[in-house]
Amino acid sequence: MLQPTASQARHSAFPPTQHVATSLLSPHGWLLSLHRPQVMGILNLTPDSFFAGSRVASERDLLVRAEAMLAAGAAVLDLGAYSSRPGADHISEDEEARRLLPAIELLRREFPQAFLSADTFRARIAAAAVAAGADLVNDVGGGTLDADMFATVGRLRVPYVLMHMRGTPQNMAQLTHYEDDIVVTLIRYFRDALAALRHAGAVDVVLDPGFGFAKTAAQSHELLRRLAELQALGCPLLAGLSRKKMVYGPLGLSPETALNGTTALHMVALQGGARLLRAHDVAEARQTIQLFANTFPLGE
Repeated sequence: MLQPTASQARHSAFPPTQHVATSLLSPHGWLLSLHRPQVMGILNLTPDSFFAGSRVASERDLLVRAEAMLAAGAAVLDLGAYSSRPGADHISEDEEARRLLPAIELLRREFPQAFLSADTFRARIAAAAVAAGADLVNDVGGGTLDADMFATVGRLRVPYVLMHMRGTPQNMAQLTHYEDDIVVTLIRYFRDALAALRHAGAVDVVLDPGFGFAKTAAQSHELLRRLAELQALGCPLLAGLSRKKMVYGPLGLSPETALNGTTALHMVALQGGARLLRAHDVAEARQTIQLFANTFPLGE
């Protein structure tokens, strides 16, 4: 059983990482190294994402933002066309495709060496995104919102971010009660999902605990504090903390004023073994990684 011991829980800030995979291979031939932690820059193609500063307003705006993120050190650009904030409006597959696919095609053409991520929980959209040039599928539903997702990423041999969430973006805020220890619950969930993904032929999988998704701020902070325990599953970890309520809520702030708090929690995530920081503010996240790597050789 993968339940961590009390000793592991007390001494998990800098666990051994030699058994955790450290690269992702795109079906288009690009190799993303995670030997050193990297930044995934957020590009929201939705009009209602929770942080207004991340919303892309036009094709030109997309190109300018993408170029700035790449120049600031983003290793991955994550494009999302379906808002997953709590209570967000549901949109159709056709609308999601209309927003997402031209953006991927544009960035693939303008930045041919960029590693592009399609943020979608729909298998059909994921397949179309990969055909348009996406190198990675980032699924907030972790396969629970589309029964065809695991088979699709397995068939395409595309790197996949498996996130934990209960319910949907529309009702997840009401699904925060957990019968068991929350970290053990996530380990069991990931263990079973990884077995299903491997059976489907998936190869490179990144785990995202889903901070704020069907989790209270207190639960999210416990997950962050114990993030290293998820390394027992042997997959790279992604931390999506940027400007979320678990950052600004305890400080009495707003998403717009949560950059400093985000940076503080990014350092905690790196200490817990995170290899990808999904961030709105690429330069600041990159600086955090540089300082972490300079301070702790295990960050290299």
